[in-house]
Amino acid sequence: MIKKEMMLGGRTLSLETGRMARQAGGSVLAMYGETAVLVAATASKVEDTTRDYFPLQVEYREKSYAGGKIPGGFFKREARPSEKEILSARMTDRPIRPLFPETFNNETQVIITVLSSDGENTADTLGTIGASFALSISDIPWNGPVASVHVGRIDGELILNPTYAQLEESEMDITITGTATDVVMVEGEAKEVSEEVMVEALVFAQKAISEVVAFQQTIIDEIKPVKREIIVDTSKDELKAAVEAAIDEKELTKLNSITLKLERQDARNEAKDALIAKFEEAYPDDLKLVGEVFSNRLKANIREQIMAKGKRVDGRGLKDIRQITAEVGVLPRVHGSALFTRGETQALVVATLGTKLDEQIMDGIDHDYKKPFYLHYNFPPYCVGETGRIGFTSRREIGHGNLAERSLRPFLPEKEDFPYTVRLVSEILESNGSSSMASVCGGSLALMDAGVGINKTVAGIAMGLISDGKRFSVLSDILGDEDHYGDMDFKVTGTKDGINAIQMDLKIEGISAELMTEALHQAREGRHHIIDIMEASLPAAREDISPNAPRFITIKIKQDQIGDVIGPGGKIIKAIQADTGATVEIEQEGVVFIFADNTESAEAAAAMVNAIVRVPVAGEEFDAEVVRIMNFGAFVEFLPGKQGLIHISDLEWGRVEKVEDVLNIGDTVRVKLTEVDDSGRYNLSRKALLEKPEGYVEPERKPRPPRKDNRGGRGGGGRGPRRDNRR
Repeated sequence: MIKKEMMLGGRTLSLETGRMARQAGGSVLAMYGETAVLVAATASKVEDTTRDYFPLQVEYREKSYAGGKIPGGFFKREARPSEKEILSARMTDRPIRPLFPETFNNETQVIITVLSSDGENTADTLGTIGASFALSISDIPWNGPVASVHVGRIDGELILNPTYAQLEESEMDITITGTATDVVMVEGEAKEVSEEVMVEALVFAQKAISEVVAFQQTIIDEIKPVKREIIVDTSKDELKAAVEAAIDEKELTKLNSITLKLERQDARNEAKDALIAKFEEAYPDDLKLVGEVFSNRLKANIREQIMAKGKRVDGRGLKDIRQITAEVGVLPRVHGSALFTRGETQALVVATLGTKLDEQIMDGIDHDYKKPFYLHYNFPPYCVGETGRIGFTSRREIGHGNLAERSLRPFLPEKEDFPYTVRLVSEILESNGSSSMASVCGGSLALMDAGVGINKTVAGIAMGLISDGKRFSVLSDILGDEDHYGDMDFKVTGTKDGINAIQMDLKIEGISAELMTEALHQAREGRHHIIDIMEASLPAAREDISPNAPRFITIKIKQDQIGDVIGPGGKIIKAIQADTGATVEIEQEGVVFIFADNTESAEAAAAMVNAIVRVPVAGEEFDAEVVRIMNFGAFVEFLPGKQGLIHISDLEWGRVEKVEDVLNIGDTVRVKLTEVDDSGRYNLSRKALLEKPEGYVEPERKPRPPRKDNRGGRGGGGRGPRRDNRR
């Protein structure tokens, strides 16, 4: 067993191997503070020749016991991975994938299991460090190590690996992964930080990353792992040369100059089929290889056209943005909608406003919370002109939706001003590059169309990179081909005042801070151009919410009045909702949110709540309902949840022998509050509102006897109303 430690951001990072999961290709128990993950990396001994992509699987799983919890649900065990687990798996997959040799095609699996969580230190970056170390000490060929860190910023100061508590105050939360010298992956969100601050954060992270990479390397050098040999098959070199010779470079340039995506694909497929037909008779078992050579030449041609001539597939310059149209209010009955089209990428985004009951409940190992805003992204097969299986939401859909959600979330109004739960759904109708950024743009417009008071327009743009090590070209608003054949997919979202979210994936082993700086500034130019077009369609949020959305009223009550509004067993609040059709929700701080389909229902419920919490004052008049009759008077409910007594002597000016001679249960009577006694009980009078008969002489009366507890007062016996229901 080997265990080594280093200090990172004021806490101890330890890597231990040789004690757990010893049959895996490589395994490590990584700890940071008291957060621990077990990472095991294993690769098949047999090459997978059935797939045209590298079969890497990264799984990230949080065990409930890590946070001292028992899973909910009927089965009481962990089920499908949560959104957070899927996003964490992606954050490890993306930086480690480009570092496997191109010739290595064995099925490879990296499993990250969170065993302990201290509620302070995040486990996702620890998982990436563990994956890097497990792969490095295994026999699996891999060009690591890498390391991953979080960077926050509070009061202008950058913070390495901020705790959960610090993230609540931070204006950014950026995850950066890199090698000893270069950045490999960036993912995160911010509150309109400048490009300069973002680059500063990357440089700050790179220093810590280099230290962690060096720390791993010292242990790797001590272990001296033996990597399996990759056997390069040279038996097909003659065929490859023949195929290369049969391909006309001018024909490739012509194919790569067709503007429309589907026409370009059809023309390429025809040319590929014609090339395969030439070798079908002589090499019937190697036709897949013929197609691979053709695809590689297409890629090389596209890249050379861009780097040498600045000529892109659709004829644009490197900084040019495709034609954009932005439409709002495209659907009649929804709360808000927008159709955003950029070239051959199109997103229909729909906003729905709900109540607090629609908040998404998030059950994590560290803490549980509710999300009042969420964005769902759907990518059906028809959007790329294909058919396909419709099943569970893919990891890609979850990742793209999360990026768009983080881009828009900072601009939603505060809950006190806008207590709605907001759901955005982005339906990708066409895709040819950067549909997630179209979702950001369409989402911003859909929110404004619904009347959600976001005060700034948010847009996103995807940047690309073509590089051969000596030359490089940074591309704005990349196409699908430029993403597929390029070296970088770099998405940046924000307003005209700064960056909200960022995501960068590389297919090469890293890029420098200088290149990142150029890409960020070029992205800012494109973002401003897109925002100008969006604001021409809808410059600001509509003044009122959609007429189809529920109406809301907010009331602030004292905390000791919450029980009065709820009532015993929820009786009163249920009655309010049943009578008005509104939804009434109360927070612990005493904020009452009332939602209804129309203003009249909301106002009726608000009036009932106000009546309950109202403090009656002697001299006020009320319409009251008789709820109980005793021999000494009648109990009436004059406000919701508040009852008082009309003494028999206060029913009329003349003598009343029996209460039933004047009032019966269920009668409505106009009364005046004459007294609130020292015990908080209410004395009411009907007589005080009646005209005094001419010549009336007040009869002599004996003092009233002490009240019994049938009014909640002194004495024994009786079943009068509870005192706290009458206050």
